[in-house]
Amino acid sequence: MSFSIAGKTVIVTGAANGIGLAIGRQFVENGANVMFADMDEKRLIAELGEDLEDGNVRYFAGDLREKLTIANLLSATLDAFDDVDILVNGARQVTTSDPLDPEDDSVTDMLNQNLMPALRLSQLVAKRMIKQAQDREEEPVGSIINLSSIAARLTHPDLLAYSVSSAALNQMTRSLAVALAPNRIRVNAVAFGSVMSASLKSALQDNQQYRQDIEKHTPLSRIASPGELADAVQYLASDGSGFMTGQILTLDGGRTLLDPVAAPAH
Repeated sequence: MSFSIAGKTVIVTGAANGIGLAIGRQFVENGANVMFADMDEKRLIAELGEDLEDGNVRYFAGDLREKLTIANLLSATLDAFDDVDILVNGARQVTTSDPLDPEDDSVTDMLNQNLMPALRLSQLVAKRMIKQAQDREEEPVGSIINLSSIAARLTHPDLLAYSVSSAALNQMTRSLAVALAPNRIRVNAVAFGSVMSASLKSALQDNQQYRQDIEKHTPLSRIASPGELADAVQYLASDGSGFMTGQILTLDGGRTLLDPVAAPAH
């Protein structure tokens, strides 16, 4: 069984910085064609730089909360690389919310940001994968990987909206896995804890106590690098995980083995 993704075409959303950028770069380093997608066009261009001169790197900028933007992303990918084999739904936001405020719309906002674009893009990409596979009898057809959070399992009142959207994303993963299994398309997720994302890096700046709190509640006593999450995503994208679908792979340094309510969940 091969863990290679060389020659495959990958779409990575949320790819302008932090985790999404690390995932996309690792795919490029391992021989894949990668479409880096994000809302922040300036950041995409700045981060990718000279990589954009390579034939296997492209970028797409747009708001994936819009259905037309999602369709345009797929079209741009097909124009550049002809096919699409792997989708990584990495676009996500973390926000705090007041669980007792009836005027707080953050749950709706988080579902519109973290769930619906992933669902709509997965549906559209899956249709394309099925069309591509008409002449590939018995071969793997495609892999969809969603980035989720251990906040779906843990309880932190200030993270109500983010937790709800993460739990919904996990259930979406399971439901699509069953629906797409007859078409040989696998759908899995990585639920991660404290990984040095752009948002976490910003939150830790000049806040040593917050870092210590995270490390205290993580049995491995550290924050993971984006590259460690990228390793897990590549495994799920490769044929090495060919009999795995509908699974939520936890990458949290042991954080969910403990459950104090007030501990950081991201």
